[in-house]
Amino acid sequence: MSIQRYQFAAFSRLLHWTMAAMVLSMLCIGVAMVASLANYHVLVSIHRPLGIAILILVVVRFVNRKLTSLPPFPATMSRAERLAATASELTMYGLLFVLPLVGWGMLSAARYPIVLYGSVHLPFILPHDAMLYAVLRKAHTVLAYLFFLTIIAHFGAILFHTLIVRDGILKRMAPWNIRPEVRDGGSGGGGPGR
Repeated sequence: MSIQRYQFAAFSRLLHWTMAAMVLSMLCIGVAMVASLANYHVLVSIHRPLGIAILILVVVRFVNRKLTSLPPFPATMSRAERLAATASELTMYGLLFVLPLVGWGMLSAARYPIVLYGSVHLPFILPHDAMLYAVLRKAHTVLAYLFFLTIIAHFGAILFHTLIVRDGILKRMAPWNIRPEVRDGGSGGGGPGR
């Protein structure tokens, strides 16, 4: 008999759900910053360090992803679906990395101080340039919308597989531990129990 591991490692799941909470917070803060100027300064003071924290965690997550074995996709997923899932994941990693960097560069070009906490400031990474600031500000906005669409697609795919296909894909990243499926040596297929 062999044990089929179909769940990500505990640290991978912790990173995923921590970053999910941070990203959802960032999206809400971003919407609030655009919708009203009433609390703009408070929201920006949260937005900037949270963006840097996401940048740091995405690097940790990417390294962890390379060092950790991945559970297999459910057997119900076609090759095209697996490629789409992998492409979606890589797109999210890319946006999680690029968005904070573009934000940091944008603030650097405008010479806005990037306060992490108290007197801790990030250094400027680009020269002072109003035109560069304008370009990066637009890029930050476009990338944020693209990231939002990617999250919606990710969430929609998870809902589809959980509620329609019912192949247990959500269990791969569930924050709680799932008992491994025990299989005999036969070729009986099937995904995790429902």
